[in-house]
Amino acid sequence: MENYRNLDNKHRRYKAHISTAGTTQFHLRNPYVIAWWSAAFPGFGHLLLSKYLRGLVLFIWEVIVNNQAHINLAMVYSFSGQIEMAKDVLDTRWMLMYLPVFLFGIWDSYRTCLDLNKVHLLAERENAPFNSFVIGSLEINYLDRRKPAMSVFWSAVMPGLGQLHIHRLLTAFFAMVWTIVFLYYSKALVAIQLLFMGDIPASTNVLDRQWMLYMPSMWGFAIYDSYMNTVENNKLYANEQRSYLINHFQRPGFRAKTGRIAGDYDLSGVRHV
Repeated sequence: MENYRNLDNKHRRYKAHISTAGTTQFHLRNPYVIAWWSAAFPGFGHLLLSKYLRGLVLFIWEVIVNNQAHINLAMVYSFSGQIEMAKDVLDTRWMLMYLPVFLFGIWDSYRTCLDLNKVHLLAERENAPFNSFVIGSLEINYLDRRKPAMSVFWSAVMPGLGQLHIHRLLTAFFAMVWTIVFLYYSKALVAIQLLFMGDIPASTNVLDRQWMLYMPSMWGFAIYDSYMNTVENNKLYANEQRSYLINHFQRPGFRAKTGRIAGDYDLSGVRHV
């Protein structure tokens, strides 16, 4: 059940759609930032654009091919100055397969971001009404104000919690599941336990560096995504409230004038004709 449904489809573009799975909207994005996230981890740039299927395909491809090519492990060796070990550990059969799709992810997210920015400007000009409240048998979703700092805090605690805070269920499920996978295979929690016990060498040796290197990107993406979408959802809420109040409560001939309130009285309470 929704508070607004466009039954006749008389508008060409809509700024947002509220569903039980989350809030999807058009808003301006920096294409260079989107391309950077695609370079940090293929798929992240598309997820930021709400292109979930394409982003998930690129993300899974990155995990599979990166693991087979041992790219993260080679990066760890190169960062520590062990260049020969980095060369030896790389599997060139998978490495040459990795590069074209990696570059495609960066290019496609940049191009898509430019297109979506144009659609946003057109949708903003059309200013078509959209639903702001939906209730179903499993979930309720509605526009309201949330604190961006809280989204950042919960995403820092565990990727996905910040998305749950702002009701982005698809991204929240994705982030939480893959964070569990990365934590398990990297043995990061075992390393933390050994670190608390004071056994630093064992804590270092137990880590799987190939899987460990995925985690900074996942944490950074979750924090950025939750913060950015909280800010944009707040803007969308304010925009929807403003449009509703103008359409339902403000007289068409209303004009705000300096020194007067409601267009009819001055600040002393004297009515002007």
